[in-house]
Amino acid sequence: MQSISTIIIDDEPLAREIVRRYSSGFGLLNIVAECGDGFEALRQIQLYRPELLFLDIQMPKLDGFELLEVLDYHPAIIFTTACDQFAIKAFEMNAVDYLLKPFSKERFENAVQKALQRVSTEKSAVTSSIENLKEHTQASRGTLDRVVTRLGSKVAVIPVDRIWYVESADDYVMIYSELGNHLKEKTMKYFEEHLPGNNFVRIHRGSIINLAQISAIEPYTKDTHMVTLKCGAKLRASAEGYKKLRALL
Repeated sequence: MQSISTIIIDDEPLAREIVRRYSSGFGLLNIVAECGDGFEALRQIQLYRPELLFLDIQMPKLDGFELLEVLDYHPAIIFTTACDQFAIKAFEMNAVDYLLKPFSKERFENAVQKALQRVSTEKSAVTSSIENLKEHTQASRGTLDRVVTRLGSKVAVIPVDRIWYVESADDYVMIYSELGNHLKEKTMKYFEEHLPGNNFVRIHRGSIINLAQISAIEPYTKDTHMVTLKCGAKLRASAEGYKKLRALL
């Protein structure tokens, strides 16, 4: 077997050093980069297109799950985590390898052997398990406090309080915010369920607005109203949407 290009992603230098030291016992692991945050990891992944990642979950700027959302391909992944029980349950349900910190060299070697086998013989299984994990973790997330989007090599992290409104766009949604307009491959139902319910309301099947952005509400037709936002956007509220809006206001 040829050597496996590998990137270590962890915001703790000691954790990266341990993985590097343990990896030295595997002649097949070729560590091409080490990264201390998700943004740097994304740049190095785009540069090297590695076959294996050691990926921490809790990181600043972009966490491990958010990094997964914006990757455009699926390397084999061994997740590392300190004490995230939700993450561990998700890994086990989707047959994804993980290392619970602090981990022994024996446990490390066991995970690596499984990953090497997947890289060489089960690439479709890697893709399937990662896609299942992404769906599971995204559906199980609580209330969002930020949204991560990607266009080409550009990644944006949008705090939800800076979002003006969200509109449906075929199989995507368009997020309008202070940081610009960003497409996200998600459904309106997802955002309706995960944006803070006291601050956002779905006024129409095609639009969700931030209540703090409302500047005016006026009758439009017999059963609808027109909602004007501070950014200047005008969005139609259905009868049901207006009912929800009135209840929150």
